Amino acid sequence: MPVTQTLRVPDPIDALLSAHGLRRTGATKRVLGWLLAHPDTSYTHAQLQTALQSDSTADGPGDGAVTLDRVTLYRLIDRLAQVGLLLCRVDAKRVRRYQAMPASVHALPHFECQSCHRDQPLQGALQGNALDLEVAAQNALQALKALGYQGLSLDLAVRGVCADCATAATAHAQT
Repeated sequence: MPVTQTLRVPDPIDALLSAHGLRRTGATKRVLGWLLAHPDTSYTHAQLQTALQSDSTADGPGDGAVTLDRVTLYRLIDRLAQVGLLLCRVDAKRVRRYQAMPASVHALPHFECQSCHRDQPLQGALQGNALDLEVAAQNALQALKALGYQGLSLDLAVRGVCADCATAATAHAQT
């Protein structure tokens, strides 16, 4: 009687954590997994905590979901940002926002509305110019590495008033 072996596919989140020298705890996997599942969204600490709590209650009781307190979540997202798995941006109001950092991306352009404070990724909006931005980011990072800087990432933030807020302000001014 032949023995069948099941090939175990390695968990990509486990692999990422191991590659960056981090422990593969349930809490760390949950936070990184959530952010990787929502790559186009940046979260404040409070928004991330609310999203994770909502996600665990939607799964139902007894599913083994890890509950995260505020301090544990702060420590986890700080550790993930330190090793480059998360992008941490500080907006104009000095609020930190966290987003999964794709390994292939050196510059993650985004737009922050000064009116509604919505944070929107700009990759789609830049389309053809995105490659030029990536090349410029790589050149800047290489120049800084040559000068001895380490652990580099580049954040391109464009700030202004989004089209929705501009339209609303124009409509309000006309009334």
